Amino acid sequence: MKIAVIGMGYVGLSNAVLLSQKYNVKVYDIIPEKLDKISNKKSPIRDKEIEEYLAQKKLKLSVVSTFGEAVDEVELIIIATPTNYDSEKNYFDTSSVESVIGAVFKSDSKASILIKSTVPVGFTEKMRSQYNTDRIIFSPEFLREGKALLDNLYPSRIILGGTSDKCREIARVFSECSLKPDVELLFTDNTEAEAIKLFANTYLAMRVAFFNELDSYAEVRGLNTKDIIDGVSMDGRIGKHYNNPSFGYGGYCLPKDTKQLLANYQSVPQNMMSAIVDANRTRKDHVADMIIKRNPSTVGIYRLTMKTDSDNFRQSAIQGVMKRIKAKGIEVVVYEPSLKEEKFFNSRVEKDLGKFKKKCDLIIANRVEHDIEDCLDKIYTRDLYNRD
Repeated sequence: MKIAVIGMGYVGLSNAVLLSQKYNVKVYDIIPEKLDKISNKKSPIRDKEIEEYLAQKKLKLSVVSTFGEAVDEVELIIIATPTNYDSEKNYFDTSSVESVIGAVFKSDSKASILIKSTVPVGFTEKMRSQYNTDRIIFSPEFLREGKALLDNLYPSRIILGGTSDKCREIARVFSECSLKPDVELLFTDNTEAEAIKLFANTYLAMRVAFFNELDSYAEVRGLNTKDIIDGVSMDGRIGKHYNNPSFGYGGYCLPKDTKQLLANYQSVPQNMMSAIVDANRTRKDHVADMIIKRNPSTVGIYRLTMKTDSDNFRQSAIQGVMKRIKAKGIEVVVYEPSLKEEKFFNSRVEKDLGKFKKKCDLIIANRVEHDIEDCLDKIYTRDLYNRD
């Protein structure tokens, strides 16, 4: 099988690297700088396994400079372009995915189209109806940023929207490129596969929100959060995973997927979906209030990224906290090595960590890393386990 992957973000690049271990894979993105890096066996995103595989493995991976080259003579086209929640339309902006699908049907390609981008429930069937085709298939991804290839090599499950021979062949291709024996496979309709993605991410967001609200309670009441979480998590039904408090959920998936699922609930009774979205906003309000009560003159933002070993700060919760603090007239200084700009939302970016530490009388850190452990006395964090 010859494969094209369109979109070189976490999803697209990790899938391309995974599949190019055994299959000829062509990759394309509208950003030339990404393609240049991949051509030079360097990853445009921070992901340890992707970096290692590109640099060290013999991959059947080729970079092309045009969309036409990408889809020429391939049997499978994987779409992994970005979608985001549009608050004005109260719906996902799926224009990038629709654009690729349209371009495929304008070409001579007869390839199957596998959507890996996150889309609203019902989107794939809408596209199949619009183009009067059964070539479009949805397959959800369940990848952690910074560990996308690792999660593809050891997948929790592989889900395909369809039961056709082509769907089973695609599932086999993904499965045989993984390092996990007997990967669980699930074949559903496309619409159910879309729902699985949104409900899975919303459950994770709910878990984040729950332990954050537990932490807010303990902080206000002067209780030991860690003792409470440890005791709660000893229950096997709850578990000791994904329970580290934070400033809120953020990143590529959880904020947009929870809002999209809520939008899909029109005319359907619900309480929890609204509460999960509201809880994240309330958590950022609480964290900001706790910082403001300390009356700091200069607050340092240590990293805008969501977690350790990540270079993504899209919709990171710490940005929401930062904006609330600035609204009170408190000076904010940002330390974020991945930023090239001198300012971020009109706050100074300090690139020297030593100067950053001296400048700030309070430093807020969503996750505490070793390079700030020498100034713990001035750090505000809710990180209890140094993970997640």
